[in-house]
Amino acid sequence: MGLPYLLHAGGVKGVILSDEATPLPWATIYVKQLGIGTVANEQGYYEISLPPGTYEMIYQHVGYETQQKQIEVTENFVTLNIRLKPQVIVLQNVTITAGKEDPAYTIMRKAIAKAKYHNQQIDSFSARVYIKGSGKLKDYPWLAKKALEKEGIKKNRVFVSESVSEIQYRRPSIFREKIISIRSDGRDNNTSPNAFVFGSFYQPMIAETVSPLSPAAFNYYLFEYQGTFKDRQYDISKIKVIPRSRGDNVVEGMLYIVEDWWAIHSLDFTTTRLGLHIRINQMYAPVNDKAWLPVSQHFNITGRFFGFEFEYTYLATVSNYHIVLNQELVADNLKIIDEKLEKEKALEAEKNLSRKSQSLQKRLEAGQEITTRELKALMKEYEKQEQKQQPDPGIIAITSFEVDSTAFRRDSAYWAAVRPVPLSDEEIKGYRITDSLAIEERKKEAGDTLRRSEKNKAGFQPWDVFIGDFYRLTKSASLWLEPLQVLFNPVEGFVLLHRSNFGYALHDSLRSRLNLRPTFRYAFAPAQLSGTLRLQLRNIKGRVQIEGGRYVQQFNADEPILPVINTFTSLLAQQNYMKIYEQDFISARLQQSLGPRVNLSTTLAYARRRDLFNRTNYSWRSKSGSEGYSPNAPENLELTDTGFPEHYAFTGSATLSVSPWLKYRMRNGRKYPIESSSPTFSLRYDRGAPLLKSSINFSRAELGLSHSFGIGVRGFLNIRLQAGKFFNTDSLAFMDYRHFMGNLTPLATANPTASFRLLDYYRYSTTGQYLVTNLNYRFRKLLLSSVYKLHLLGIRESVFINYLYTARSENYFEAGYAVNGILRLFRLEAAAAFQSGTYQTFGLRIGIASNIMVRFSDN
Repeated sequence: MGLPYLLHAGGVKGVILSDEATPLPWATIYVKQLGIGTVANEQGYYEISLPPGTYEMIYQHVGYETQQKQIEVTENFVTLNIRLKPQVIVLQNVTITAGKEDPAYTIMRKAIAKAKYHNQQIDSFSARVYIKGSGKLKDYPWLAKKALEKEGIKKNRVFVSESVSEIQYRRPSIFREKIISIRSDGRDNNTSPNAFVFGSFYQPMIAETVSPLSPAAFNYYLFEYQGTFKDRQYDISKIKVIPRSRGDNVVEGMLYIVEDWWAIHSLDFTTTRLGLHIRINQMYAPVNDKAWLPVSQHFNITGRFFGFEFEYTYLATVSNYHIVLNQELVADNLKIIDEKLEKEKALEAEKNLSRKSQSLQKRLEAGQEITTRELKALMKEYEKQEQKQQPDPGIIAITSFEVDSTAFRRDSAYWAAVRPVPLSDEEIKGYRITDSLAIEERKKEAGDTLRRSEKNKAGFQPWDVFIGDFYRLTKSASLWLEPLQVLFNPVEGFVLLHRSNFGYALHDSLRSRLNLRPTFRYAFAPAQLSGTLRLQLRNIKGRVQIEGGRYVQQFNADEPILPVINTFTSLLAQQNYMKIYEQDFISARLQQSLGPRVNLSTTLAYARRRDLFNRTNYSWRSKSGSEGYSPNAPENLELTDTGFPEHYAFTGSATLSVSPWLKYRMRNGRKYPIESSSPTFSLRYDRGAPLLKSSINFSRAELGLSHSFGIGVRGFLNIRLQAGKFFNTDSLAFMDYRHFMGNLTPLATANPTASFRLLDYYRYSTTGQYLVTNLNYRFRKLLLSSVYKLHLLGIRESVFINYLYTARSENYFEAGYAVNGILRLFRLEAAAAFQSGTYQTFGLRIGIASNIMVRFSDN
């Protein structure tokens, strides 16, 4: 797709003002003949390059009357200043039902019924999208001032980014984007509006936000009719959108609907997302007089976190529309009946059985009247049948994204030619500052390359062994040195732990990558060096891994307590919860996809296992009255002595997991599962075999179910069930028991939807049958989260129930309440434990907020 009109010397420019002669920022200018548009900047100035010819220029701004001007363009720019009058809105004579329902509801029922039609109306389209973002840091803590200014960041300095993309869409869900040019002098700090720019309010959800045109919209929103105005030959209804409960996943503001088309004319919404305040303005135009599509979008995003206050503004213009209509959905005379308001008409329409048997296409071609209920049902069935006809019905969206090899090489002359929105004075100043800083940086680098301040630029430094670093060795190879860790436990005393990871991309069709990961561990109490070496090959089909060495391992291989947490409980409280043993081992693991919804994971291991004992009583706790550390042997109700003699063990496991209804999104040829689209069923089998001197002989089978899904408008439920039984227990060591994810520390580091809060780590470990149930329900709003200001700060609430059955657990049960998102980072939980229906204990737990939680493992 070329740029002929953008590179032409002539065009139209000017200023768009209100009746009071004040600039109208972000006004939309649309050229009907070319299907291109632009937006005025914040000073109301616009400029658009056009080849010679006669054009109809359409000027729009939310709240003002649209103006249409015909203009002759020559080889030079024509100046055309525009004054827009305030929109005159009238209240039409509308029929009010006996229940005095607001007229907005009949408008919205028709618009909602036709939303899927608008989604499917276009068979394909291509367009060019220009996005400009400008942001500035308005305030920051004085402690950060020196560091920020050293990087050239000052208050109210404007950072600008621009991009031009070519996009293509093909029904039902194939989207391609190619960035042909990009320029940036700063980061967007996760404020990018692309989810809104490339999404659609005709979809039930857009950017994780419920659209007012969603089939479930009436559960989330109230609507008020504000009046009707004329825009050219179209009647536009103004609808006020009011969320029933304000929050992150809803919008509020004004929605403008084209009557009879029941399409979006424009919208002016506000919403919030993780403390960000977002304002969205979109203007639509009737492309080819057939489909209303967005031509300009404006976003204003503000936020404040930990003393940092920032503001970002984004503009997106869509031009060069080339659309192909879906010939099965041509309905110029489609008449929609609101069955709730026009009951007699609706009954008459739905009584006609012959019409019911007609296909959607025939109904639309005949121009017959259709109720909102019928249209929604027909469109739903149409989409369902169309999805079934796809090569893989489980893939609900296919997107591809690429950046042109010359995208970052465009000069200022290029940007001056293609930029549809003139830069503001602040943005020009921001670019100049960036350019001058870049020149100074190049001078420094040319003078002394060893003084470069950016990490990694000077290559390896001795201190990288301690603080860690990442190195891009070649296009295919990389090296990551992890920071040196200092740990402590009473078995090994102080421990130095260091890992590194060498990666190599093979660049084959399976996107294979080879990783080599050595681990070194030095324990001071036994004065012993140990370590492992892991070799892993992974690709889009799965992974193969071989590992071996000498290392310590928790009795529960799932690591219920992190070594760094145990370090602090040991040194500060002389409580050692992490029980470990040592093994010389070699293991092999295979994870393989057997199909789009079936996965197999197998493990084989051969080990020589040794019991370990405490070697030190050192701690920072006061010595007076100290009882010392508990033994390294875990306490268990089924096994009085969990110690064991040195022995060999040959063990294996296989897990088959099936997600029968799993849906995928595909991006750049790679599938990404939509986890909440299907429950996952699993079958696991573990075996200890008396082979190769192994003294271990047992077998165990386990069934599992896990699922996460929304429940209406109220919240989100996570459920996890595991039930298993040992069938052979001829010979086991304690690490072969079935253990459970307990916790006795004030810190909760495990997955909050798959772990206990107050359960002892090993007391109820078993060789019998067992049942584990974890339920976690996250409320959209409950107590604290119903306070709007707290909701904006990211506060969310949930309740959880965890249950454990073993022969000795006495129906262990715990229930709790959690406040998530404290300071955006933390989670506070309160839980109570019961056995046989009798209260046992209560505890508070602090964890990382579940939406950003990453479990740092030290195995």
